[in-house]
Amino acid sequence: MGLLVHPRTVLAEAAALRKGPATAGSAAAVGAAVKGVGAAVKGAALAEGGEAAGLAARLLWNVRHGRFERTLSLLTAAGSMVTAAEIYLEHDRASFGNKMMWWPVVLGPLGAAAGVAGFRSDRAARTVLPLASAAIVANGLQGTYLHVRGIAQKPGGWSMARYNVELGPPLFAPLLVTMVGGMGLVASVLRRER
Repeated sequence: MGLLVHPRTVLAEAAALRKGPATAGSAAAVGAAVKGVGAAVKGAALAEGGEAAGLAARLLWNVRHGRFERTLSLLTAAGSMVTAAEIYLEHDRASFGNKMMWWPVVLGPLGAAAGVAGFRSDRAARTVLPLASAAIVANGLQGTYLHVRGIAQKPGGWSMARYNVELGPPLFAPLLVTMVGGMGLVASVLRRER
C-alpha cells in the first residue's frame, strides 16, 4: 500500500509554490502538486471503500467530464430490449391491428445491437448508433401521433378524454421509446470513458 497524502496538504504546498518566484521549476512543481491531489483523492477513496468506491469515483469523474459514451450506449441497448418486449406485449394485446405496430418491435433489437456495438467500438458509436437511435426517435414520435389518433377514433373521441385515455392506446408510451432513442443520440456525441 502506498503512502496517502491528505489533499489539503498538497493544495497548501501548491499554493505556496504559486506565491514564490515564477520559474520553470516552480511551475512544474505546481503541476506535480495538482496531479498529486487527484492521486491522493483516488487513494483515499480506495482506502475507505475499496475497489467499489474507486470505480464509483472514476464513474463520477467520467460523467462530470462528458465521458459517458460506452455506459450510455449499453444503457441504450438495455432500454431498447426492455421497451421492445413491453411494446410487443401491449401490441399483441391489441392483436397488431395496425401493421405499424410491428415497427417498434423490430427497431428494439436493432437499437440493442447498435448499443452493444457502440459500447465495443468508438466507430460504431459514431455511425451505427446514431442511425438506429434516430430511427427509434422518429418511430416514437410517429407512435405518439398514432396513439393520439387512436384515442380520437374511440367512441366519443377526445370529448370523453378521461375515459378514452385510460382505455385507449397509452398516450405517453411511445415517448418512452423516443427517450431510449434520445439516449443513443446523446451517447453518440459524448466522449469515451477512460
